[in-house]
Amino acid sequence: MTVHASSIDLADVDLFVTGGHLEAFARLRATTPIYRNESADGSRFWALTTHADILWAYREHTLFGSERGAILGGSFRNEVDTSAGRMLVASDLPRHRLLKQQIHPGLSAAVVERVGERVEELVNRAVDRAISAGGCDFATQIATELPAGALMEIMGLSHEEAHHLIGLTRRMVGFRDEVYVDTGGEERLRLAWLQAEIFEFFADVLKERRRRPSDDFVSLLLKARLNGRPFSEEEIFYNCMNLAVGGNETSSYTACAGVQGFVEHPEQLELLLRDPGLMPSAVEESLRWSSTNAYVQRVAKQDVVRNGVEIRAGDSVTLWNVSANRDERQFVEPQRFDITRNPNRHLSYGAGIHRCIGAPVAQVELSLLFRRMLLSGVRWSLAAPPRRMRSNFILGTTSMPLEVR
Repeated sequence: MTVHASSIDLADVDLFVTGGHLEAFARLRATTPIYRNESADGSRFWALTTHADILWAYREHTLFGSERGAILGGSFRNEVDTSAGRMLVASDLPRHRLLKQQIHPGLSAAVVERVGERVEELVNRAVDRAISAGGCDFATQIATELPAGALMEIMGLSHEEAHHLIGLTRRMVGFRDEVYVDTGGEERLRLAWLQAEIFEFFADVLKERRRRPSDDFVSLLLKARLNGRPFSEEEIFYNCMNLAVGGNETSSYTACAGVQGFVEHPEQLELLLRDPGLMPSAVEESLRWSSTNAYVQRVAKQDVVRNGVEIRAGDSVTLWNVSANRDERQFVEPQRFDITRNPNRHLSYGAGIHRCIGAPVAQVELSLLFRRMLLSGVRWSLAAPPRRMRSNFILGTTSMPLEVR
């Protein structure tokens, strides 16, 4: 069925659940690459859909600000996200630079190395259990060990605490999905309550770190200073949530898409088995293929014209990474899962000053997982169709049953 650009509503979650978004973005790139989305819920926003336009917008941070928040809709009873200026992804220069200077040491090379060791231990145990049982639900029983290991090392959490936090962030990101939450009532109010649950979790962690400081991320923020003053509790909560949500969702859901890609494209697995040196490019292709973080929101700081289209100051502008990563002008046969793809300038981590600071952690996690899952001599197949999460922001998988062949 042909998708007409004028009928496309990128705020319609069902478009993404059914997988129809890929055809919709192909139509937009071909006919209306800078698209004025008129949503059924009354919202209005611009959608950038080509790789060139999205990369331009990422780099033009003086034209497009982040303080409205990364997600469409803002916060409960507030069009502007309440994290504006307080959370790294919702801040602009110069404050963004100051925040990053304080946060970055929590993701140092030494920390990344420790994360790798912990993730390897957890993944090996989880895969061994799955092999012994003849299969598993990869999305819930193996993929979640990636963010669990990261949270244990970065935030100093126990394995149980890490999985509890993953459950909380899953509920917030999946606030439209009945697998995670009761979807009755007002969406914004539900989202506000879910965020409050995460803040309560970090309030307990913060209380403990004040009593027993360590070298973890929360203790780091307790000691940090912005222009000579300490972080407020809300600034600590928002930046802990930023790190948790970004890490929990990107790595585990990309792992699901990557493993599914190899299962459904066995010729690519054979390539990797013949040449394990392709692992780095296999990870990059999985990131492009999954495009887990579908979009980010920006706000135009001034009137700007791009390719004859005028965007007015104050307009919401969305940068659709998932469309950029399938752009025919940038990638040869973009609909093909190809682990030898080179170059592979995907935008799954964003670009410019807001490029994901957790990218090195995700690279290590995914490499370890693929090596254990795919190169250990065990062959996997889908035992049932995977289930997509109801979201147009994070393209996740809530269930992916696998069996050992």
